[in-house]
Amino acid sequence: MHRGLPRQAPGSDASTRRLLSLCGPLPERPRVLDLGCGPGRSALLLAAEAGGASRAEVTAVDLHAPFLQELRTAAAARGLAGRVRTVEADMGALTGEDFEDGSFDLVWAEGSAYILGFDAALARWKRLLAPGGTLVLTECQWTVPEPSAGARAFWDPRCALRTTSGNLAAARAAGYRVLGVHHLPDADWAEYYGPLAERVRALSGADAGADDPAMAAALAGTREELAVRERHGHEYGYTGYVLRPVTAGDGDAWPTRPETAADVAAVREVNLAAFETPLEADLVDALRTDDAWLPGLSYVAEAPDGSVAAHALLTACEVDGVRALALAPVAVAPAFQRSGAGSAVVRALLAAARERGESLVLVLGHPEYYPRFGFTPASRFGIRAPFEVPDEAMMALVLDDSVPVPAGTIRYPAPFGV
Repeated sequence: MHRGLPRQAPGSDASTRRLLSLCGPLPERPRVLDLGCGPGRSALLLAAEAGGASRAEVTAVDLHAPFLQELRTAAAARGLAGRVRTVEADMGALTGEDFEDGSFDLVWAEGSAYILGFDAALARWKRLLAPGGTLVLTECQWTVPEPSAGARAFWDPRCALRTTSGNLAAARAAGYRVLGVHHLPDADWAEYYGPLAERVRALSGADAGADDPAMAAALAGTREELAVRERHGHEYGYTGYVLRPVTAGDGDAWPTRPETAADVAAVREVNLAAFETPLEADLVDALRTDDAWLPGLSYVAEAPDGSVAAHALLTACEVDGVRALALAPVAVAPAFQRSGAGSAVVRALLAAARERGESLVLVLGHPEYYPRFGFTPASRFGIRAPFEVPDEAMMALVLDDSVPVPAGTIRYPAPFGV
């Protein structure tokens, strides 16, 4: 029933590109493993675009031989036959010299991790990543805190869905740090379900499945799935996670946490030591008493002796009257600069903001530093600072793609003095 359909799960080329952008820079000619590739829509895009001009070398794995043949045919038609290698194998039991530990720079799984289970996929696929490698996978999850009985009646027997925060917690517990999250839009479901619904209609008839019980069961199951999506689609959706294993020596070797009352003096000392003037330290103190202060969004990274090595702060601001967050300041004690402490505290703070449902973060900073966290020029969204600033220095990070990004001028809290 699925043969010849463009996708075997919700997705789009736009979402694949968005997830790829969240991976950050890749090595030249990156080695990519696409697991549960289906007919290969993602594999083809990755072969053409991952790694930039050098292009990627993609190994595409699936158990269904007809899908792999579709992929080989499409790759040849696009001039990518030399970039895509297909392997008929079980993605949950990859063995042999082609799948040795550390073999891939990027492991990709759109719409397939559920077959193993999210936690099992995180555990089994980690060994395949080379140092600094990235795992990207999409997972169906609840988008409401209390799903209805109807939605649960369909999903609970099939897959134990969690929320974004539950999956993020599972990823961290499995030893990953989160580089980015992308909520697939409704259009990605239409790209999958539209052709599938047409196929169901084409195969349906008064005697459909009369001589093929398996086909009859497949048609009935697919009709139920489509009907549940129509009734309960607002309660669940697909989300992409971009993850990288935590290793000794990277930023996550630094313990991070929300600041406590006992840290206030140390946070001030770090800001005084990190900057040439007391302006940033005074700004933090002023923001503490302002309505823009958000409890739980002032984070510290701890040095080996338990002292504060770095500090990062998010406070509320506005863009054309719509709430956003301002990242400022970010301070690292001189003894720990260029050690990863700053990156660790920023990543932890952004993850905390994402988990509490914030959607947009703005930063005025070094254009060669903040893109590592996913920031891009704010001007791409029509967002501008209330003062003259180089375009590349005013940056934005979208935490929730399902929320429209406002355009307009940033309004900072009064303590910023602008």
